[in-house]
Amino acid sequence: MTDTLRDIVHGLPESPGCYQYLDDTGTVIYVGKAKNLKRRVSSYFVREQQSAKTRVLVGKIRDIRYIVVTTEEDALLLENALIKRYKPRYNVLLKDDKTYPSLAITKEYLPRLVKTRQRNLRGAHYFGPYSHVPTMHALLDLCQRLYHPRPCRQIMSAEGVKAGKYKPCLDYHIHKCGAPCAGRQSHEDYMRGIEACKEILSGKTRELQQRLTAEMAAAAAAFDYEKAGELKRRLTLIAGYRARSEVVSQVEHNVDVFHIESDEKVAYINYMHVVDGTVCQAFTFEFRKRLGESDAELLALGIVEMRQRYASDSKEIVVPFPVDLPEGYAQQTVPQKGEKRKLLELSAHNVKQYKWDRIKQAEKLNPEQKQVRLMKEIQTSLGLAHLPLRIELFDNSNMQGEDAVAACVVFERLKPAKSLYRKYLIKTVVGPDDYASMAEVVRRRYTRLTAEGQSLPDLIIADGGVGQMGVIRSVVEGELGHDIPVAGLAKDGRHRTREMLFGDPPTSVAVGLDSPLFRMLTQMQDEVHRFAITFHRDKRSKRQTASALDGISGLGDKGKALLIKTFGSVKRIKAATEEDLQGVLGQRRGAKIYAALHP
Repeated sequence: MTDTLRDIVHGLPESPGCYQYLDDTGTVIYVGKAKNLKRRVSSYFVREQQSAKTRVLVGKIRDIRYIVVTTEEDALLLENALIKRYKPRYNVLLKDDKTYPSLAITKEYLPRLVKTRQRNLRGAHYFGPYSHVPTMHALLDLCQRLYHPRPCRQIMSAEGVKAGKYKPCLDYHIHKCGAPCAGRQSHEDYMRGIEACKEILSGKTRELQQRLTAEMAAAAAAFDYEKAGELKRRLTLIAGYRARSEVVSQVEHNVDVFHIESDEKVAYINYMHVVDGTVCQAFTFEFRKRLGESDAELLALGIVEMRQRYASDSKEIVVPFPVDLPEGYAQQTVPQKGEKRKLLELSAHNVKQYKWDRIKQAEKLNPEQKQVRLMKEIQTSLGLAHLPLRIELFDNSNMQGEDAVAACVVFERLKPAKSLYRKYLIKTVVGPDDYASMAEVVRRRYTRLTAEGQSLPDLIIADGGVGQMGVIRSVVEGELGHDIPVAGLAKDGRHRTREMLFGDPPTSVAVGLDSPLFRMLTQMQDEVHRFAITFHRDKRSKRQTASALDGISGLGDKGKALLIKTFGSVKRIKAATEEDLQGVLGQRRGAKIYAALHP
């Protein structure tokens, strides 16, 4: 594997999507789907797992592209569309080029609910396509059982129904149809059933699920377990059903979809070409900013560039905001909801993923870049005047007031500066008072730094919430007169860090729990907690082991360690005979230690 391919594979996201392998001419030679893109693509390059055919394919790969989607089902549908478009050499061609089936409600006086693979019914309302065909059959059967849409294919008119032209057929007599054609079911009642079918197929199944749950419970109570099992199967299928795919929508017209993400120097633009509601092309590229161009200016340039490159003649473009394009160039749509909005969100998802991948690649080449980026995020999130090059964190540790200690850890450029870590014995506080202990330690810390002329931190972070922040601020600002920002990391009821607090009064800072910044802050908090708790345990251990052995003349640290190692505890050392101690320490020292322990 080349270094370029290795970097691409390492940077792939661990999310569902489709990947495309390209050869040295830029031709797509293979398309695949994955529940986890990184894991799936990586498996191709593990030589022990390669078959002979896979080795041939891998030997021709020169570039890898991918499209991120939200579900495994969407990845399956997108793979189907891409294989049809590119007809890659190493893919198994789809048999007779059929697509996945859909359900359609026809536009007639008495609409029908039908299965179809071709979306060529004029005015019909389509649902799907369905990558899992049993789900489609279950929904079709459910609609037929609940609302009895007519199963016949005969075209019926309002005039024919009023004239009594049609007669009830066998389906009416076996209760599969209400015979609206013969007036046995009113047109209004039949249309209400059709609308209910649309709601079911659109995913609005809450009331239906409640009804089926009640029926399942009743069947189980009546010991009709076969019926209860069938109802449970239907419930499971409906619960896992997504009525509307993001990669195959009900937008019938051909559209181009664009979205943009930018930072100070670079703008990333994603382009998706949608034909008959199917995403058949997706590409993300970047522009280097020269003169501080706005997103609207860059997006307009990107639209013209990509449509020319891919020879798109779509009459409509979907964009996140209006852009300045030549009059009559294309109709612009800024959707707020519906199918086009879902396509725009999918484009946004892909461009954000591409941007993040580029950032990770750059940070691998220059690790310092990541630290600077995270420091800028902290500065922006908290509104600091300067980059937080030096951050200090405090934590207390005691057990019901016993062996009370505190710790301060220092991070310079977000890296632990362990030579600057400090431990503190609590001297003035009696009992378990965390606030008073914190005040004492902060006062001692910054009084000494000021007296010695040492540099002060750019940010202080309390391992706690509002109370700890208030105590630190009252000492640093109120007593010592320093202007040092104070933040806090608050925990939830399960002692898990859940938010960052800042300001006076403190408010929650919008930092995503799964973001790299929040993970970094949590690691810093874990570090100060580790340092404090380790110091506390050492002190408590020394007090517990030293109570009987300290102060004995002639017994040093090595002797104590030897006794503890031999006997296991102070209690066993006390219970040892004089001969036992002499066997470890020698005759004279053993007798002396025995006499000291048994006055």
